[in-house]
Parts: sequence; C-alpha cells; structure tokens
Amino acid sequence: MQYFNSNTVLYLNGKFEKAADTTADIYGQSLHYGYAVFEGIRAYSTHNGTRIFKVKEHYERLKRSAELVNMPFHWNINDLIKQTYKLLELNNLKNAYIRPLIYCAPNMSLVAGTKTSIMICAWEWGAYLGHEQLKVCISSYERPNPKSTAIEAKVSGNYVNSILATTEAKNKGFDEALLLDMNQNIAEGPGANIFIEKNGRLYTPPPGHILPGITRATIIELCQILDIELIEKHLTVKDIKHADSAFFCGTASEIAGIASVDEYTFPVKWVDSLGATLQRTYKCLVLEKQNYEVII
Repeated sequence: MQYFNSNTVLYLNGKFEKAADTTADIYGQSLHYGYAVFEGIRAYSTHNGTRIFKVKEHYERLKRSAELVNMPFHWNINDLIKQTYKLLELNNLKNAYIRPLIYCAPNMSLVAGTKTSIMICAWEWGAYLGHEQLKVCISSYERPNPKSTAIEAKVSGNYVNSILATTEAKNKGFDEALLLDMNQNIAEGPGANIFIEKNGRLYTPPPGHILPGITRATIIELCQILDIELIEKHLTVKDIKHADSAFFCGTASEIAGIASVDEYTFPVKWVDSLGATLQRTYKCLVLEKQNYEVII
C-alpha cells in the first residue's frame, strides 16, 4: 500500500511539509530501540462535515503514553487537534486514518530521551481487518508482562509482539491472532480488544494486561445505552470456545466479527449477534447518525 505521494503533506514540529521531502535520523533512539509512542485516529465524512472521532481522547492518551515511558510532551492538545483538521484539509481527506507519532532525537544510550519531536500524517484506509468474519487462532506469543513494560502505553516497540503474532497466524492460514496473557487468560488481538457473547451477555477482559482501547471504551458506553449487560472479567480459552459469538474492536479495525477460534466455530450467526448490533450502532455514532432505535 502506498501511504503518500509527491503531493502528500504531513505535520512536523509545528510546520506542514511535503512528506517526500522529510527525513528521519538513522541514529534516532526511536528507530534503534522502538522508543516512541503513537496513536491511531479515524476521521469520517458526516452530514456535519469531516469529523475526527474522539480526537481529544486520542491525544490525551498520546500524552499519557509519553508520560508513562518518560518522554517529554510539550504540545498543547487543542492546538494538535486544530493542526490535525488542517492536515486533512491540506491533503483533501475526509475519510482517513491519522497517525501522530512522538519520537526521540539521536541517543544510543538506554536512558530516557530529553528531546522529542512530533509528526502527524494521514492517509485513506479502509477496514483494517476487512469486512468478512475472521478466522482466528490462539497465538503462541503472549502479551508482555505488565511488569516488563508500560502495557497501557501505546509504545512503538511493543508492536513487535503484534507483528510476530499476526505473521504466525497468517502463516498458519488464519486471518488474525488472539493473544493470551502471562496467566493464560485471554488478553487481546495484536491490534484490537476482544468481546465475547454468551447467553445474551457480553464479556471482555479487564484492564491490566491489555491496552485499554478508546473503541473498547466506546463499546462499553454503547452497551449502557442499549441496555446490553457487559461484564469485565478474566476469560480463559475454554470460555471463548464455549461462547456464542465474538468480535474484535479498535480504531483501525472498528468492529470486526470473528467466525471461529482455532477449530471452534461460533454457533450464533453474526447478523443475529450482539456484536452486529453494536457494529451498526458504532457506525451510526461515528457518522453522527445517532438514532439507535432505528438500528436495533
């Protein structure tokens, strides 16, 4: 996939520059050690114009991620929001995926960086996991121990774990992986949180061993609005292989239905599942068509 062309503009340390004209320092601490934090944000074309979904929450999490790994964050969030809308305008983007990245200056030592930069870019990107229900496998890779890294921070280096898990799954003929935590409980997908349905209730792993996603929080809010019972609890492989249905959720993937886990196929048709109801509701929410009674 081509993410930019000769006309693409990005935001870099207070200025808009042509992406093709920018450079990265090969001695950067972020490049060598994965010491960077980032966000994934989506913009949608709505009847009210281009809207960036939960943009403030994303930039607040970006700031929190930087703080958790001792990276200086010296930008005003409201200004970053303003510049992000300007970035979309300059690139003539209405439906877009937005990637802010905070990275460090050259530093080959293993101490926290003292000088950081920010880059924001955007491109058109469809549903990250596609539109079909997914065949998922339990990964042989585990999510990192929370005592080994800042698990709640969206740190670039943490995603090597995700790359390994997804690559393994695809090499085995699956669409995506599902990772366990150090206690062999269900954690999350390589880039998405998971919910399972059983007997008319939804279940999802609690914070602690997962990235507490903004889309995950939105699903929890929607469950309250739609009077869907939601329980946060530790889930085992046995739990998911006795579930009625399941889905991933995340900014990139939005809501993606899961057809099967390993050899187990979920018995409830996706169209009849709570996940499908939430998928329709979520789409109405991001497009600012918030008439929930019509879609249930």
